[in-house]
Amino acid sequence: MQTKCYGKQTQAGSLVGRKAAVVPRRIAAPRVKHVQAQAAVAAPAISTEVVDKCVNAIRFLAIDAVNKAKSGHPGMPMGCAPMGYILYNEVMNLNPANPKWFNRDRFVLSAGHGSMFQYALLHLAGYSSVTLDDLKSFRQWGSVTPGHPENFITAGVEVTTGPLGQGICNAVGLAAAEAHLAARFNKPDAPKIVDHYTYCILGDGCMMEGISNEACSLAGHWGLGKLIALYDDNKISIDGNTDISFTEDVAKRYEALGWHVITIKDGNRDYDAIRAAIAEAKTVTDKPTLLKVSTLIGYGSPNKANTYEVHGAALGAEETAATRKNLGWQYGEFEVPEDVYEAFRHAATNGAKAEAQWHADCETYAAKYPKEYAEFKQLISGELPEGWAKALPTFTPEDKQLATRQHSQTMLNSLAPVLPGLIGGSADLASSNLTLMKMFGDFQKGQYAERNTRFGVREHAMGAICNGIGLHASGLIPYCATFFIFTDYMRSAMRMSALSETGTIYGELVPGVRGARGQRALWLCLAFLHPGLPWLNPLASAAVAWPACLAPLLPAVMTHDSIGLGEDGPTHQPIEHLASFRAMPNMLMMRPAGGNETAGAYKVAVSERKRPTTIALSRQNMPSLPGTSQEGVAKGGYTIKDTEGTPDVILLGTGSELQLAYEAAEALGKEGVKARVVSMVCWELFEEQSTEYRDSVLPKSVAARVSVEAGSSFGWERYIGWHGKHIGIDTFGASAPANILYEKFGITTKHIIAAAKESLASTKA
Repeated sequence: MQTKCYGKQTQAGSLVGRKAAVVPRRIAAPRVKHVQAQAAVAAPAISTEVVDKCVNAIRFLAIDAVNKAKSGHPGMPMGCAPMGYILYNEVMNLNPANPKWFNRDRFVLSAGHGSMFQYALLHLAGYSSVTLDDLKSFRQWGSVTPGHPENFITAGVEVTTGPLGQGICNAVGLAAAEAHLAARFNKPDAPKIVDHYTYCILGDGCMMEGISNEACSLAGHWGLGKLIALYDDNKISIDGNTDISFTEDVAKRYEALGWHVITIKDGNRDYDAIRAAIAEAKTVTDKPTLLKVSTLIGYGSPNKANTYEVHGAALGAEETAATRKNLGWQYGEFEVPEDVYEAFRHAATNGAKAEAQWHADCETYAAKYPKEYAEFKQLISGELPEGWAKALPTFTPEDKQLATRQHSQTMLNSLAPVLPGLIGGSADLASSNLTLMKMFGDFQKGQYAERNTRFGVREHAMGAICNGIGLHASGLIPYCATFFIFTDYMRSAMRMSALSETGTIYGELVPGVRGARGQRALWLCLAFLHPGLPWLNPLASAAVAWPACLAPLLPAVMTHDSIGLGEDGPTHQPIEHLASFRAMPNMLMMRPAGGNETAGAYKVAVSERKRPTTIALSRQNMPSLPGTSQEGVAKGGYTIKDTEGTPDVILLGTGSELQLAYEAAEALGKEGVKARVVSMVCWELFEEQSTEYRDSVLPKSVAARVSVEAGSSFGWERYIGWHGKHIGIDTFGASAPANILYEKFGITTKHIIAAAKESLASTKA
């Protein structure tokens, strides 16, 4: 299969005053079939001269803003300006007057360092969220134009990008969300109420990042025909020409991934080639399309174009003046000609008409399919169905002991019928993570209406794709799952979920966390240790299985799952993970014990609207202890076993170790030591409670305290104080049977009792 090609290649030497000596060597392009450009995308009645002015306005707004900020990345906006103009003013369905219109086309700037490209376009297209003064405040404190696009700050920005490769993965998630909703709600005899495209601009850095290949492999497998990616192929990175480290044939790679590939030789001047390529991409409905667009970074700069110098530094006054002269731009700093604004009003006018037509189509659809439309309307509102939490079961100590991963499976399948937005899956570990919703099939090409998502062994892309699904802002609640140790592979995506206020049950990133812009995602990061290895409960006679990790979009999981993996050894035993996720801003790290706390964790994760949740679950059976409750989980920390009067010592635990603390308290009681047991299921929620409540759970008058958790002790000092003792692990694990490891590392009831007595003694010394 040959790659289709449009247009003639830009010659670097054609730039006025271009110095041949500073043109880095380009890699020879593969032989491709040349196809005559066809201006198939209907362009407005705007002269080429005015289009040139619009394109240059984008360039110089970026140049001027970066100069004023004395930092930024002008090269990408200068090279990609024609793509931006055509997308925003001729191709995409957008309504600047209503940036949240559901059926808008989505745009993702995966090359987020070129943020002034998007800010300039938002301003010119008529978004009130970005004024000329906002452009002048680029990268300044409190501005709506931060260094990289942030969806919760700037209306018109769909996703937060910056770490290269994340954006294209988010775009895959956005396109998957569109495909899913279109399959569920569109009817052959009614107007389409879900019908939009996802466009993404990505650069060489995105192409090099492994996460982009993971996600684009899935996009090709799924056949996401409404995903169109434009690759800014400028062959320059921070270190110089990309041929020092990146010489693969990208076009052939993407063809192998199942994409339709079109090459555009001159992305700086051949507007018709860009238009024709996008038009062709829209005719390909069974696979995503990659437009490989050759550009010159810093196009128009006589001395810096096509060099790394223009990538991440201001042009400066002298080179800016030379660029103005070179491109014939006779306007001052931040000056936009009126005919440019007038030309861009085309987008606003057409967008308003498109939204009005969509509302009319919805009325027609609703008349024929009232039940389906009611579900659609409720879903995209972002509001949860009334009474959904009643589906969560409750448990008693007499109920059969189960692993919390099994309780999680119960919660997912209890919620699936009442949460129409629930969608997600595992990184090739569904049978271990127990994340399948039994009432649904697999989301696959031709089966987009189904809700079980098979991500394969692609943890990093899984997280970022779920972020995109949540940020689609259509009420979908994505969740994803893996073994806890492998959250290391997806940490950047989980961090971006927290930053983006995407409630992924990771949940808009947890089963249903909704961001500032209405997104909801279920960051169900079901991360647990190897399922087949036993753990010997020191207080029980039978060996039971080991813990699993469930992170609601963006839940990540960490428990004494560390050494419990046993013989697999320290490479697969998480130690520091719980502490690291507790340190992550805007992330709820939950480690429930038993059925009631697992139900409570899901209730919190689904209810949250501005942060993802990570839920750590076990593979090990445990009881639903007396005193545990959904209501207690909502407070983060609460007393599950108390004494008469003031306790002598407080035992704090999470997850599987809560049972050890409970039984240690009973043993201490028989020796006349009054011990309170506190479940610290979620530190973040506990810190949000009133001072009075926190003091009632952990009174300052009781200094003797012991915390127990099979992970790093880091952070526990805030709750146990100077006299407190921690039962945990501050080294890497080891390869040995799990019961031996627990004895060797001292995570037993016997050690908890001894630590309690030692803490008591230290308070009396």
